[in-house]
Amino acid sequence: MVHGTNEGTATVTSKPRISLDAMGGDNAPEVVIQGAERALEDNPNLELILVGDQAHLEPLLKKTRLLKGVAQIIHTDESVDPSAKASQALRAGKNTSMWKAIELVNNGDADAIVSAGNTGALMAMSKLQLRMIEGVTRPAIASFVPTKSGRCCVLDLGANLECDEHNLVQFAVMGSAFSRFLQNIDRPTVGLLNVGEEDQKGFDYLRTAAETLRRDDLPVNYVGFVEGSDFSSGTVDVIVTDGFTGNIALKTAEGVAQLVREFLRRAFVANLFTKIAYLVARPALARVRSMINPNGYNGAVFLGLNGICVKSHGGTNAFGYANAVGVAADMVKNGYLPEVSQAIATANLILNEEKRDENG
Repeated sequence: MVHGTNEGTATVTSKPRISLDAMGGDNAPEVVIQGAERALEDNPNLELILVGDQAHLEPLLKKTRLLKGVAQIIHTDESVDPSAKASQALRAGKNTSMWKAIELVNNGDADAIVSAGNTGALMAMSKLQLRMIEGVTRPAIASFVPTKSGRCCVLDLGANLECDEHNLVQFAVMGSAFSRFLQNIDRPTVGLLNVGEEDQKGFDYLRTAAETLRRDDLPVNYVGFVEGSDFSSGTVDVIVTDGFTGNIALKTAEGVAQLVREFLRRAFVANLFTKIAYLVARPALARVRSMINPNGYNGAVFLGLNGICVKSHGGTNAFGYANAVGVAADMVKNGYLPEVSQAIATANLILNEEKRDENG
């Protein structure tokens, strides 16, 4: 089991204990309960702890087949307001379901936390309680997007609007470890998002980060600059960028997916002939919808924290929430924290050497 993750002593476990912010999200607690049930169907070895209002949770829990026999409830009748600023949540949120769910990880009573609640509050509370991995300057939000060849990890998706070259190098190290564990790739290829693939393109800090990432002694398989089109082409396994650019790119990709689905719907209801064509094409269209369904990629991770924290989309359904729980479980089972801590330590030695060289 994983104990005391805030001290960097996490170990591999086959029975992950996941604390769930049961009151966080647009459709909580119903979707949390339904998603937890689906997660148990996929992984019966999970230990799930529901943090929230017992009066609301118990009636829902009784309707489940698997969850009611194994889930533990930790009661609190307070939750984080979806519109609250991070600073407000920190000041007044010590008794909320989000804070208490994170606290379980901090105390070693859970191995990971999943929440569909307020993103800013979740980041702030997680940073305060779990703290950062030694040597990490900033956390990053990482998730996957679908590509022609499978899926690609993208970070940062909004935690840091501005970044320097050292932040990007650390993101590359953390994203590489994240992708390696969740995609089972020995040496994930990593690219820096830029306005072109040529070495002379982009801001100075991007070119400086690229020079560092090319070093053979850095634990990153860096292949060069990538462009926006590489999000869908599958050119690399990991795309690294600042949070401002990454968040816009992700929201644009989600919007395009919704647009494609809407265009297909309109096309097949246009007339009798297209409706008949839909009946013939329905199996293929179902596969397309599945591949571009954002719920199938739900579960962004706050990388850089000294504990595992997974952010579910606030408006996700049970399928999407189960995916987020699965991401947390996979990270626990594969021992992500010790691995990334070692990789960051190696990267920081290299960065510190470069700083000393720059300063003469």
